[in-house]
Amino acid sequence: MFSLTILTYRGLYAEMECSSVNLPTPDGRWGILPNRMPIMLPISIGIMYVRTADGEKKYTVDGGIFYIENNVATLLIEEIEDVENIDIERARKAQHNAEERIRNAQTEYDISRARIALQKAINRINAKETF
Repeated sequence: MFSLTILTYRGLYAEMECSSVNLPTPDGRWGILPNRMPIMLPISIGIMYVRTADGEKKYTVDGGIFYIENNVATLLIEEIEDVENIDIERARKAQHNAEERIRNAQTEYDISRARIALQKAINRINAKETF
C-alpha cells in the first residue's frame, strides 16, 4: 500500500491508502504500484482508477501533476470528480454548450477553450456511462 493525497486549487480533496492508481497522461495510461522508483507525471483529461482496501474508485480528472516517492504520492489536480457523483444531464448540457461555443467562436483562443470544455464534458459522460 501507499498513501495518496489529492489536492485541488480549493484545497485537500482526499487522503487514502492505495494498492494501485491508474492515471491518464499525454503518453498513455500509467499504472502506479507500491515500492516503485520516484516519478513525476503530467496528468491529462481522463479517468483515474484508484484501488483501495475497500475496492476500486473511479474519478474524472482534468489535468495536473502526479508525484510519488517512498510510497507517498501526491496528485495536484485542476478538477476531480467521483464518477458516482456525476450528474449526467449537467454533463450533457456542458457538452451542448461547448459545441455551441465552438460554432460561434470568434478567435482561436475561444475555439481552444471551448474544445477543452468539450473534452471535459465528454470525459464525464463516458465515465458515467461506463460506470
